[in-house]
Order: sequence, then structure tokens, then C-alpha cells
Amino acid sequence: MSAKFNTAIFVVLLVSLSGFAQNDSLMVVLDTAQAEYKVKTLNELFRANMQSDPVKALSYTREALGLALEINDRKGIAASYNNLGVAYRNQGAFDKALEYYIKALGIFEELNNVEGVATLKNNIANIYSVKKEYGQALRYLEESYELFVQAGDQEKIIGSMNNLGNLNLDLQLYEKALKNYSQAYQLSQQHGINFPDPVNNIGNIYFRQGNYQKAIENYMKALEIERANNNRIGILNSVTNIGIAFAKAGQPKPATQYLDEAEKLVDEMQAYSFLPAILKLKSEILFKEGNSKDAYLTFIEYDSLRERIYGEESTRKIVQMELVLDFQEKEKEIDMLKKEGEIQNLQLRNSRLFIVMMILGGLIIIGVINLYFMGNKKRLIRP
Repeated sequence: MSAKFNTAIFVVLLVSLSGFAQNDSLMVVLDTAQAEYKVKTLNELFRANMQSDPVKALSYTREALGLALEINDRKGIAASYNNLGVAYRNQGAFDKALEYYIKALGIFEELNNVEGVATLKNNIANIYSVKKEYGQALRYLEESYELFVQAGDQEKIIGSMNNLGNLNLDLQLYEKALKNYSQAYQLSQQHGINFPDPVNNIGNIYFRQGNYQKAIENYMKALEIERANNNRIGILNSVTNIGIAFAKAGQPKPATQYLDEAEKLVDEMQAYSFLPAILKLKSEILFKEGNSKDAYLTFIEYDSLRERIYGEESTRKIVQMELVLDFQEKEKEIDMLKKEGEIQNLQLRNSRLFIVMMILGGLIIIGVINLYFMGNKKRLIRP
């Protein structure tokens, strides 16, 4: 969705656990909700606040996780783990996000929760895309998309189609990306879903092609929708893109204006994954304006933050999480093979028992026949 990573960012999906939609209604429900219903309500409050107040949202899902663990609400635990992954992903802590995604995926697979599995595979694909592991990203994204199609979840189908466009954009397959975005936008219009991401991402195509004016037009259109939705994460994404596009177009004044707004939103929402691109562009603008000292200091801040978010340590932790995921999958395969082996052993034991019973039955019949004939023989020779 954004040029801020020099790559398109996937839609991060949340797991819907109830029909509640309004924050005020949820707060009323929270006063009386108990046990798993309170867990659901707290996780829905995360959803309701994630885009407008991520810090408050994080506190809700942490409370949900604590309660879910206390009452052993497995679905609530998985939803909380996913939400924590979303929160950490927005903060740029990708290794931590992947850790929670993997935990949630394992639980949803145990519960045979198709929507949860599809959502987590989408979110794991997001992490791999950010790390430029496109093969793994495509694998999880295709699996996620197929599951959403099976479930008939139109909103998630649209999000996944948009994400396929993002991946094709990263691979510079612009025609495929444009087709994905156009389909996602058309579907959103057909189903009355006010979804700005495809419009924003069409702007990304123009940006990649160097047509900054057309990019800005699409980013502005997306920003208008985000403001109408009060989606502060979306607003941050759009103003960052607009600032970057203005900077690339050689218009430093509007660029600085939008980048300053973006940096303020980053601080308010602790959405630090957006910050490296903002700092890099501000450094370039300061240098072109002849302010070498501030340009240098800003670049040092950018470089330090970029290394912390995208550096080798983060990559190493993600690889470790990947190994955990692969190990879990192997364990499941082994469990299945064991179960199949147990069934085969049971069938073999039953077959053996059947054979033994047949033999015993035959022996009994033979014994009865022998007794019968012996009895008859005795009667025949009796004087």
C-alpha cells in the first residue's frame, strides 16, 4: 500500500469474533460481559480502536489475552495473539509479530477454524513480503486466498486480491498488479465496501513508473476515503505516500508539510515501521536546501532505525520463527502418520483376532462333530 518500505505493504487482516461494530456499544457490553464473551468484546475493542488509537487498542487485546489464558478460551487466545501480531507489525517489530502470528496459526489449525487460518497465513505473508522473501510470501498468500474463497468472505477476498497486487508490484509485474487492484476496487464497489487500498496502490504503480503527478492524484483520493473512515493508520499511509511523491517530483515545500504530518502521526500511534522512509526523505530535502548538519543528523537517525527494524538481528529471529513453523508442520505430519499407523495396527489386530476366532470356531465345530460321531459310534456298538 505504500512506498514507505520501497515495497507494497499488505493489508493486515484481523480476526472478527462478533457482530459488534461501534466502539460505544462495545464499551456498554464490556461492563456486563463475562468469560469468553468478555474476551470477544475486548478483542473487538482492539479492532475498533486499532486504526484510530493503536496504543489503546493494544491494551485491550493484552487484557483479552490475560483473561483468555485464565479461562482457557482457545479461540480467544488465538485471536489475541493475532491482534498482538498486528500491533507489533505496525510498530516495525516484525520478528515479534511473526512469533505471535505463528502461535495464533497453530491454535486456529487445532480448532479447524478456516477463517482464522486464512487470516494468519495472510499476515505471515505480509511479514515475508516486507523482508523481500517473495517465494514464501506468495505461498502463504495463495493459500490464504483459496481459503477465503472457500469461505465466501467477500471482504477478505478483496483484501487478498489487493495483496496479490502488492506482491506483483514488488516483482515489477505492473500489468498483473493493475489487474489485481482494479478487480479488488470493482468488487469493493459492488459490495458497498469503502476500501481505499486499491486506489492507493494504483498510485504506487504510477509512482514506480515515475509519473508522480498521477501518483499524487490517487494518493489524495485514497486519503479522502481514509479521512472519511477515520482510519488513522490509513491516513498515515496516505500522507506518507503524498509527501514522498512530492519530494520525488522536486516540490520540497508540500513534501515537508505532509512528511511532518506523517511523523506526528507516527509518534501518536507508535507506528514506527513508517518512520525510516519519512526520515530518509526529510534528510534528502534538508540536504538539497543546504542544511547539511540537520540532513546528516536526520540520516543517522534514519539509518539507526532502519537497521533496528530491518537489520540482520530481526532477520535472524524471523528465520528462527520460520524454523519453528516448519517444525510444527512436520510434527503434525508425524502425528497424522502415527494415527494412520495406529489405525492400521488396530485393523491388523482386528484381522488377527478375526482369524483366531475363525480357527477357534472351526475347532469347536470339529470338536462338536467329533463328539456327535463318537456318541453315535458308542450307541451303535452297545449290546
